[in-house]
Amino acid sequence: MVSILSVMSVVALALSDTVPLFELGAPCTIFGADRSDITEAGWYEFRVCGPPNVRVDQWFRAATEFGYDELVTADTVVVPACHDADMRPPRDLVDAVRAAYDRGARVLSICTGAFVLAEAGLLDGRRATTHWLHTATLARRYPRVTVDANVLYVDEDRVLTSAGKAAGIDLCLHVVRRDWGATVANEVARRLVTAPHRAGGQAQYIEPAVPKQSYDELAPAMDWALRHLDEPITVEQLARQANLGVRTLNRHFRSRVGTNPLKWLQDQRVRKAQQLLEQTDLGIDTVAREVGFGTAVALRRHFRQRLDTTPDAYRRAFSGATREGARG
Repeated sequence: MVSILSVMSVVALALSDTVPLFELGAPCTIFGADRSDITEAGWYEFRVCGPPNVRVDQWFRAATEFGYDELVTADTVVVPACHDADMRPPRDLVDAVRAAYDRGARVLSICTGAFVLAEAGLLDGRRATTHWLHTATLARRYPRVTVDANVLYVDEDRVLTSAGKAAGIDLCLHVVRRDWGATVANEVARRLVTAPHRAGGQAQYIEPAVPKQSYDELAPAMDWALRHLDEPITVEQLARQANLGVRTLNRHFRSRVGTNPLKWLQDQRVRKAQQLLEQTDLGIDTVAREVGFGTAVALRRHFRQRLDTTPDAYRRAFSGATREGARG
């Protein structure tokens, strides 16, 4: 769902004892670093909120400037993995997250942070995910939650959940994309030297491991497809570019990317359309042809399926976002 961000939007990161250090990296780097050179309209106001001298991992004490009272007043609350999944999350944290949501905040979790959201009742009747090791526990403990163990993250508008660690990066970039548009999110990803977009529906856990040569074999086909998005592309053509059979191509795509070649191709077309809508004045029909959807009707259908919006609404929200920032 597209959102239009107020420049002074406050993002609060919730700390509690023994939160893993790695879990803090994505929200601190993505929301906390100054990105005003990208938007020319400021960035998020970032706060780290927690009890005095909260313990991070097994080695550090964090002297936080803000407590849970400030977390309650934030516009976006990020809850990292913050406790053993076999234990109930801290009551004061649960109450603060619930109060923030009741005030209208957007709440997102990384890894076992989903247990805090579930304990607060925010996942009741919603689809959600967490690290695949803990999805069975989440589903058993909170039967009103529809737990999806096979995705990287789930966007339920004001409540978002993600799988473990690296999926937290994907979720944070997804939020930036919602707030600022694809161009800004891609630039942030480029600075982090990470993939600009992994769809939330990709698989969390894939086995067996992909043989190294499959990476090399897929790269030419993927690069070729990105250069020819304006043309009709079949799986057979992709297979020829990779010098693979169709079945082998599908197997390697599933193993490496977590989806099939056509789904990946459609995602790339949508991403390219987002960039054209943000950066050019091309008409919707022209954009549809440039990215290979052919017609505005097809482009609108894919935008609705993937972004829950229309190309016209997306353009109104994000055209010029890199020059002016998102508008409140």
